[in-house]
Amino acid sequence: MFSVSPGPSRQIGGDTLASSFATSYAGVVTFIMVAAEGSFARASDRLGIGRSAVSRSVQKLEANLGTRLFHRTTRSTTLTREGELFYANCRPGVEHLVQALSEMRELREGPPRGHLRISSSVGFGRKVVAPLLKGFREACPEVTLDLLLDDSLGDFAADGVDLWFRSGRLEDSQVIARQLIPMQMLLCASPGYARAHGLPASVDDIAAHRCINFRLASGRVFEWEFKVAGQSQKLLPRALHSFNDAELVLQAVLDGQGIAQMAAYQVCDSLRAGTLVSCLAQHAPDDSGHYLCYQSRQHLPQRIRAFVDYMTLHTRTLDLRCAGEF
Repeated sequence: MFSVSPGPSRQIGGDTLASSFATSYAGVVTFIMVAAEGSFARASDRLGIGRSAVSRSVQKLEANLGTRLFHRTTRSTTLTREGELFYANCRPGVEHLVQALSEMRELREGPPRGHLRISSSVGFGRKVVAPLLKGFREACPEVTLDLLLDDSLGDFAADGVDLWFRSGRLEDSQVIARQLIPMQMLLCASPGYARAHGLPASVDDIAAHRCINFRLASGRVFEWEFKVAGQSQKLLPRALHSFNDAELVLQAVLDGQGIAQMAAYQVCDSLRAGTLVSCLAQHAPDDSGHYLCYQSRQHLPQRIRAFVDYMTLHTRTLDLRCAGEF
């Protein structure tokens, strides 16, 4: 935009360059305001600084550029020809800066708008998240959504994900995790299986049953977990079948092929309908949850704040927990 004449005070290096840039930037902003207002006094009022400070800032810019930008008299302030050229070159950039600042302010303070990229585990995303998105879009019509269903634990920042739903125990202290609902894990079977094979009366009895396992995206088989005498107890049963899709696990249990430990949100409807029965509820773990996670509480755009509030409220109104044995 402009050239800097060589000289001892303009050595390109380290602190000198940074100081020169900062001085020039402040001077350009002040210059634009004086040119737009046609007055050092009015520019001083708009900027909220003293008139002498405005004058010094413009003088430093003129010294840096090696040219005079204003004709100053006691009655008027007008641009020189060099000042007119500099103003014409600077103005579009400053207008873009003002527009950018305005848009950022609107994103934080105005109605929610923009795009959200959301990640969820497959089962929770299908059962809980996706059905609620229609209501959120109606409440925030200027927000577009991209929902990714994935059971792997990726690098959400690198993947450009704004929010993600996760279940279990969260150990990453670098993210904000808002618990939506507690996570219940229930051992279930079909009524037909229960009549034919009975149900385990203790955790040790599970070994005698046909079990169906869920394989995680990492390839690891999900361990069943119970709470016995106040202590966590994990179990990896020998499986009749293993699936890497929670819906297939549920369907196999509904078909009477065996027993499986599944999240309450997956099985609550079937338990109420009587197509599943549960057992060992007294040993269900009670220290996990379903969480909505994001990077920081500070400077949240309105679209993220609105989504977090909406999903927290409406997830908690869903009847996704199971009380007692069915």
